[in-house]
Amino acid sequence: MPVLARSSVALLALGLAVVFAPDAHALSKRDQAAVDALNQRMQAAETRYRQGLVAIANADPAGRTEVDASLEDMEDVMAACVKQKGCSPTTMLTAYKRLLKQNADVAAGDEVPEDNDDEGPGSVTADVPEAARAAALLSADGQQFVKMVQYNPAVQAGIRRWLTDMRPALIDSFENYQYMRQLMWPQFQRAGLPEALLFGVMAKESNGRVHSTSRAGAAGPMQFMYSTGRRFGLGEDGTGFDTRYDARASAQAAAEYFNERLGQLNRSIELSLAAYNGGEGRAQRVYGSTGGRNFWDESVYNQFPAETRDYVPMVIAAAWLFLHPKEYGLTLPKVDAHPAMLRLSKPSSIYELTICLGNGGTREGFMRALRNLNPRYEADRYLPTGTTLNATTKIVGLYGRYCVQGQRADLAHTLVISDASSAIVRTGPVTPLPSDDAVYEAESAGTGSAGAPAPSAPKARAKPSRPTSYTVKRGETLTAIAQKFQCDTGDLARANKLKAPRYSIKPGQKLKLKGCEG
Repeated sequence: MPVLARSSVALLALGLAVVFAPDAHALSKRDQAAVDALNQRMQAAETRYRQGLVAIANADPAGRTEVDASLEDMEDVMAACVKQKGCSPTTMLTAYKRLLKQNADVAAGDEVPEDNDDEGPGSVTADVPEAARAAALLSADGQQFVKMVQYNPAVQAGIRRWLTDMRPALIDSFENYQYMRQLMWPQFQRAGLPEALLFGVMAKESNGRVHSTSRAGAAGPMQFMYSTGRRFGLGEDGTGFDTRYDARASAQAAAEYFNERLGQLNRSIELSLAAYNGGEGRAQRVYGSTGGRNFWDESVYNQFPAETRDYVPMVIAAAWLFLHPKEYGLTLPKVDAHPAMLRLSKPSSIYELTICLGNGGTREGFMRALRNLNPRYEADRYLPTGTTLNATTKIVGLYGRYCVQGQRADLAHTLVISDASSAIVRTGPVTPLPSDDAVYEAESAGTGSAGAPAPSAPKARAKPSRPTSYTVKRGETLTAIAQKFQCDTGDLARANKLKAPRYSIKPGQKLKLKGCEG
């Protein structure tokens, strides 16, 4: 059962128990010993819970198991307390609420209590967002986004679109986000921004595809333009990688961007979204010239381009569905996205891993998850033994079972290294046919004096020259072209000024084959 659901049930049960708990007068030694044992179990469960949070903060996948198990221990203790004479459900409930409240304080950036020095700021909800959601039951502030936006017919029209022709994109966005949530959500949470806003923007901008790039040059899951990204710390990191494609970095930049806009635009999410899509300069001018009216005022709304007028309600609609899926009959998929590190036991590529891992109970397998979690690596790039990839506990388990050795591992390797050009069979030397121009010239020259064709001097066979350029065909990658012409992929990329790690090429593009053997 999810932490949030368990917390709700436990709090309700304990609340009722407080009302109907029997008075604890003189207790027998047996009852007192049982009460003491329950108190000790509760303290041990709290300690185990905190230790689990520390493990999660240190990227130890076992931490999540410890957290879940300790919460179950606490609930068992509280259930036993209700039945045990002399046990105070109020005391148990206070301990439970104190733990959740402490987590909420850490999430909000408050100082960590002295008896909890080993926990880092933000570690609780950054890595265990379910705990923060449970704590939200105590603060009654789980609808922050709903309070900040207007629900109107334009938003309803957006919801209709997401639930009809755009439903597959919404589902894909949700699945992709679940794998990246532990990287992105803490950045918004620390900035005091609602998670729904993060999801809505990401769904509309990229559907959660980290390597998405627009024709205008916007890049990454949050689609930052180059110049805007530079202002908020994104761009080339010195290794050739553009950090706009990094989920954590782009979420942090987006959080900073929205807080800057919200501070200038009267805390209006709609106007901040309009700035994100249509330009902050335009949004600021419109806001100033209309006396600070909201986005839906006609004098404001009509000053934004059609794309922005569509963008704002679509983001809000996606965010609304993220918060209220059941109301609209929307069943969002369960994604096993517990983070874990995968260390390669042999050279492999993301393509090869995708094949040998199989679907693993998912709709589309793990290629998108591996690509999103490891944006620095191209899917067809072979990674050496010992390379560490960001993955999930499920991927790590499937890797050990199917990708290290065995029939599926061998099959995946065979498929990945297959070369389509090797299917062409050559049976002997090829004599090229004369061109149409050569045939025409021979016919026009006529015959010799005896009516026979004039003899021609034999020509030496020219040594075939190595090609100096190549036109990209549909479906080809730079790595495949490099293999075809025996080039180094990096040299080929530099000769054609292609940026790592994407090495983006398109059909019809002409490449210089510098340094290739032909």
